[in-house]
Amino acid sequence: MEILLFLGLALALGFKHSYDADHLVAVSNLLTRSKNLRRTIAMSVSWALGHMLTASGVTLILFVFREAFLAQFLAIFELAVAAMLIAIGLVSLTWEFRVLQRLGLLHEHPHEHLTGAHAHPHFHVRRFGDHGTMFGIGVVHGLASNDELLILLVAALSVATLGGLLLGVAVFSVGVVLGMVLFGIGLSYPIVRWGDAKVRRVTTVVTAILSIAYGILLFAGFGGISLLPFVTAEWSARV
Repeated sequence: MEILLFLGLALALGFKHSYDADHLVAVSNLLTRSKNLRRTIAMSVSWALGHMLTASGVTLILFVFREAFLAQFLAIFELAVAAMLIAIGLVSLTWEFRVLQRLGLLHEHPHEHLTGAHAHPHFHVRRFGDHGTMFGIGVVHGLASNDELLILLVAALSVATLGGLLLGVAVFSVGVVLGMVLFGIGLSYPIVRWGDAKVRRVTTVVTAILSIAYGILLFAGFGGISLLPFVTAEWSARV
């Protein structure tokens, strides 16, 4: 029974963790450009995999070095997330309003399609596309997520062994994947199903502004919030 409670709590906390505001405002800037739900799901999974990679790795380091590592580096990781959020918002606005094209820094080529000819902008240095970008954003987010994992899986749940920690992190990561995929579908479905160019533009501008504003708040010392509150006290007492 204790192991089931432990796994259930780890899954729920991972799901809740995916709804941290810095996660949502960052991925929303890319998900608004998704053309279909299959692409949305793949992009959401790419973000979750990047998050899982660094969150798991650094959590193991935190488990070994505890407070010495925690105090020295977590603040730096939070600043990296803040800088990333501001950069994502600025890039989204720049792309949406075609600033680079207007300045002559990005050119377009006409393309023939069944629906007619139209122009596409081209980044000749682009290699990884939206999936690689989402994976990279997840990597940065994962760096700043390990304090929560350490506290919840080691202190609150009294996980004392490396095997227990790895199991908790694995189930936690599954919860993160599920949460982000559901959020991605919820955000993209109305846009894909009913949205037109104006709806996409409004959504893109709003998410970009939120990303910039939240990044500035993090730089100013704001602790961050989760849009899916979860009370851990009762669960921790049961495990």
